[in-house]
Amino acid sequence: MKIVTAAEMREIEGRAAQRGISTSSLMNNAGLAVAREIRRWRGSVIGCHVLILVGPGNNGGDGLIAASYLYDWGAKVHLYLLYPRSEADPTYSRAKERGMPIIEAASDQNFTGLKEKLKKAEVVLDAILGTGKARPLTGLIKDVLLLARAYKEAHPDTAVIALDLPTGLDPDTGAADPGCLAADLTITLGYPKRGLFAFPGAEYRGHLVVADIGIPSALAEDVAVELMTPKWVASALPSRPIQANKGTFGKVMVVAGSINYIGAAYLASMGAIRVGAGLITLATPFSLQTILAAKLTEATFLPLSESEPGIIAGDAFSVLREEMKGYDVLLLGCGLGQKPEVRELISNVLFSSSLPRGIVLDADGLNTLAQVPQWWEKWTGDGVVSPHPGEMGRLLSLSVAEILSARIEVAQRAAVQWRKTVVLKGAYTVVVSSQGRVMLSPFANPGLATAGTGDVLAGTIAGLMAQGLSPFIAACCGVYLHGTAGEVIKEKLGDAGITAGDLLSALPLAIKELRI
Repeated sequence: MKIVTAAEMREIEGRAAQRGISTSSLMNNAGLAVAREIRRWRGSVIGCHVLILVGPGNNGGDGLIAASYLYDWGAKVHLYLLYPRSEADPTYSRAKERGMPIIEAASDQNFTGLKEKLKKAEVVLDAILGTGKARPLTGLIKDVLLLARAYKEAHPDTAVIALDLPTGLDPDTGAADPGCLAADLTITLGYPKRGLFAFPGAEYRGHLVVADIGIPSALAEDVAVELMTPKWVASALPSRPIQANKGTFGKVMVVAGSINYIGAAYLASMGAIRVGAGLITLATPFSLQTILAAKLTEATFLPLSESEPGIIAGDAFSVLREEMKGYDVLLLGCGLGQKPEVRELISNVLFSSSLPRGIVLDADGLNTLAQVPQWWEKWTGDGVVSPHPGEMGRLLSLSVAEILSARIEVAQRAAVQWRKTVVLKGAYTVVVSSQGRVMLSPFANPGLATAGTGDVLAGTIAGLMAQGLSPFIAACCGVYLHGTAGEVIKEKLGDAGITAGDLLSALPLAIKELRI
């Protein structure tokens, strides 16, 4: 599913008009879709008191059409017009014909009428501006929104629904005006807007529903940013033929772990195992092998020489160079540490000519790259790099704030320049192909903000790549499965106290859920 900017949405609507799909047709479809979603969300609208805040433009027109449908289905609809609507406006005349109560803000002294309607409202529909916000909210619009927000804070059971976008939310950046009214449900039209997946905007949207308003999907083909969907991921997952053996599902070499980060090696290896890779070999410091073997019984091991207890020696490269030739994927970096000899090893491995076809670089692998000028000229070919915002900042010499303010744009520029698949982790993880195609995760789960979940993700991506998926497709599927596993655990435990290890048993369940 495409995710659009406001300009892209206007372009798509213009293309629809060129195909003979009129604005009035799209508005009717939008109003009907909004009314249907409200009815679906509540179960029934019969007798439900609905207050609709009607803005001056098309968003207000969509709200008026929704009002007519809701009224016809038995809702008690009240309209509050922030600005007068023309009698020639068919959306307005349609609402007036039904005799539903209408208050115009211009004649509502001290907002007395609005306050009375809010007291009765079970649902407040924000149909003021949508994507039409072009400047800070002021005057009447701001006053009405602040009043509605104060009422919502005092009466949390009153449901606020945003039509397309909460008024005051920037559709492109997610920036929220001080007057923005947070929604319990946002019904966005045609395609979701980028700002709904950026912060703070994502905190204002509530539950998100995308309403089909009759725009042919072909009109959005050139939009670069997409939202991962269950259907898309299910179609992309590797097949599992019944005559398979472990060689069918690929071999992963995991180079991970150090004295301070033993768990990272376990979590990364098990991530690959739990998504179905055929064979996992963990290459880890010699003194850690016994510890890890006691827990990681499903993997084979390649103990490596040490420069000190629990730290891989630089001369281990000669062993790795020969051994990794027999593997499909190399996962490098999880918990290796940043000792000089470790950085030397990572550079030697990564810039060698003996790399497997698939590479996943995470954690200390990324921290090493950040110290190598023009590293992408030395590591040729595609692969997956999976930084969190701090690591991305080190790779690009940017602050975390700069990364977070433009996650999609930053990740896209980096992926194209580096010619690598980039996974910029965090809420609504961004995945970008080496050609600039962008996929956005639909998940934001605070329960995953804990040590080790990134190691599980790296292993998940590596395990999928071993089964034949391209770096970009493996990264997208891995991010989605990882997010789904997090949702499975959150459903059981809540969003506090989840551990990275909890995700491991949920990964096969996530795959099973998609295959049903």
